[in-house]
Amino acid sequence: MLTIHKAHRLEGRITVPGDKSISHRAVMLSSISKGTSSIKGFLRGEDCLSTIACFRGLGISIEDKGDEIIVHGKGLYGLKEPEDVLDAGNSGTTIRLLSGILAGQEFITIVTGDKSLRSRPMARIAVPLRQMGASIEGRDYGNLAPIVIRGGNLKAIDYDSPVSSAQVKSAILLAGLYSEGSTIVREEITSRDHTEKMLKALGADINTEDGVVSIKKSELVAQDIEVPGDISSAAFFMAAAAAMPGSHLVLEKVGLNPTRTGIIDVLKEMGAEITIDNLFISGGEEIGDIIVKGTKLRGINITRDIIPRLIDEIPVIAVIAAVAEGKTIITGAEELKVKESNRITTMVTEMKKLGIQVKELPDGMEIEGLNQITGGTTESYGDHRIAMAMAICGLFANGPVKINNSDCIAVSFPDFQEKLKAVIK
Repeated sequence: MLTIHKAHRLEGRITVPGDKSISHRAVMLSSISKGTSSIKGFLRGEDCLSTIACFRGLGISIEDKGDEIIVHGKGLYGLKEPEDVLDAGNSGTTIRLLSGILAGQEFITIVTGDKSLRSRPMARIAVPLRQMGASIEGRDYGNLAPIVIRGGNLKAIDYDSPVSSAQVKSAILLAGLYSEGSTIVREEITSRDHTEKMLKALGADINTEDGVVSIKKSELVAQDIEVPGDISSAAFFMAAAAAMPGSHLVLEKVGLNPTRTGIIDVLKEMGAEITIDNLFISGGEEIGDIIVKGTKLRGINITRDIIPRLIDEIPVIAVIAAVAEGKTIITGAEELKVKESNRITTMVTEMKKLGIQVKELPDGMEIEGLNQITGGTTESYGDHRIAMAMAICGLFANGPVKINNSDCIAVSFPDFQEKLKAVIK
């Protein structure tokens, strides 16, 4: 159990763990590249360690040297049939992206996960991968893990994705590496593009234009990869500091990919003082220092268009909306219902426990501003982002806020508590 007390301001310089999305992709793409890769800044959270375990199960040698991860890639066709079931743990990214790679392998693989992952939708990747020629079976007609994948002999497809999901897009693009012809994915609202950037850096024949991505069969060549700080982890600190007058916080070397910076845009619209310094590019990804000065924020409307750029940040946005001036309305966020928990229902339930006036909507929530947040005991639902959002709530509460089952924070931010303590004044 984690207990958080009221803070007066946040001050200091911190680094946040390596980007979760990029860490996953670095291991996966290095494994199917030709040659040896060094990955620096890798996030040693439970989800990314699940990805390493799965690729070791597929015969890839991966060494953890402390300051770097060494992956001995075997090319597109170097994976071997696993002797046992692969376990993706709690990681939707692992099971969905891995499925795209396995769709290209001429052997059978069974992939499962923990209780939460086994309840998350897989049809969104099974449908397009079947269209490409892979055999995918599982519970509920292949919609629920464990799933059984038998791949090989894929053909390219032109796919209109019904959801703006980087996981769906990535699964299809990875299968496209193994497909005859040009595989095309179209999205109404562009989702995060880390897969495309990394594939291009590793030599894939890939093009992006106006929300349409196309890829052709291509070999990947190993490269050393530096993983930037995760903006989704930084968001908890950014939001808290932005809403707390007198705060001055610097978050160093954070990934600033434009498909992920919705949180910065939203905070600025709420009146936050945020600047970027020391900007540079590594592996196609923008990286820089985020400087936040605390001030009084105001409520805003957050709508569907920006949601894919801040889907993981909505829990913490909801928290600071509760102390901003005026009402905040979040809509178009149905995707929150199929995360590690139903993040709409769980956030509304837990915020109400702390005296916050909030109403659940079918696709989001409505939060009244200027709440007097009370202390209390909250639940994490085994969801790392809910646990951290409740911790941020504690910084603004009049009494201590306790979070049950807070161990789940280790999924993405193992030293969250220590980093938070270091900047609380």
